[in-house]
Amino acid sequence: MSTSNDGEPDPTSAERAALRAFLDDQRAALIARVEGLSEADARATPTVSSLSLLGLIRHSAIWERRWFQVIVAGTTFEGEWPEVDAPGEDSTFVVGATETIASVVADFREQIAASNEILRTFDLDAPCRWAGMANESVRWVALHLIEETARHAGHADIIRESIDGTRGR
Repeated sequence: MSTSNDGEPDPTSAERAALRAFLDDQRAALIARVEGLSEADARATPTVSSLSLLGLIRHSAIWERRWFQVIVAGTTFEGEWPEVDAPGEDSTFVVGATETIASVVADFREQIAASNEILRTFDLDAPCRWAGMANESVRWVALHLIEETARHAGHADIIRESIDGTRGR
């Protein structure tokens, strides 16, 4: 059993490990959908939706950062949300001309590492530090991200199958 910050045994260590495992599994499923694709295919929108695989990963990276670093940990990033409101929710799905599979996946992995460190060190019952979500806990954010990442991994499965017939695991 791991210990808490005060040296006492951490009674939530199994729960924390389960939250992390479920979240990591969904993150990996999302990343797996772009493996072996060309840059053009990763940007393709082959369904009636305007979503692309690369856009889903980009969106997920942005919200990993926002949920864990901004909302949970209270970190602010100059010129970024919530200081500067984005033009619209859908803008997080838009892939820039210079973004690539490698750069978007690397950013997602960087945000995942930061999120995992926060999930490892913050008390699951601690309230979010961002005032707009202070009524929610770290546990709630972890569960929410599992739900959202799983939803996007499902979208990615459909998009990938539409591109080349490849089906999820």
